[in-house]
Amino acid sequence: MGASNSKTRTGNQKREPKTPASSRGIYILILMTLLSLVGLADSIYLTVKHYTGGIVPCTLTNNCEQVLNSSYATIGGVPLAALGALAYFTVFSLSTLAAFGNPRARSLLFYVVLLMLAVSIWLFILQAFVLHAFCQFCLLSAITTLLLTLLVIADRFYFRRKYEAI
Repeated sequence: MGASNSKTRTGNQKREPKTPASSRGIYILILMTLLSLVGLADSIYLTVKHYTGGIVPCTLTNNCEQVLNSSYATIGGVPLAALGALAYFTVFSLSTLAAFGNPRARSLLFYVVLLMLAVSIWLFILQAFVLHAFCQFCLLSAITTLLLTLLVIADRFYFRRKYEAI
């Protein structure tokens, strides 16, 4: 009676099994995973340049060194780029786990990306109003974080609600 019954409590609809392959939001999670790799590559590049003392070629904004050598570029001797790499690796890991059906990872992903957005906004304000200089690699990171934010908000408030009703 109970095990063979395909009806849900609300009617005659069959419930879709919750497997990673059948999840309709998987494409947005894959896109988040790929975007996090862009941010990770950007952050690792800047971290390596920081520790090796290399000059960062700036072709679009011409002020990368001013931004990257400012007192705001490190926290306790650790470059912000290294913290960014950690953040992007976290997003990569969480979005990958979420794509494989981990609901906790999906929830945590939302909060991590919002924290990253807050930091990106703060760093953008510092570049614009304190340093009066922009770094193209920092701007790439900010844009990547903004896109991740749009995706995670779409996932949380549009896609998840839309497909929970099914």
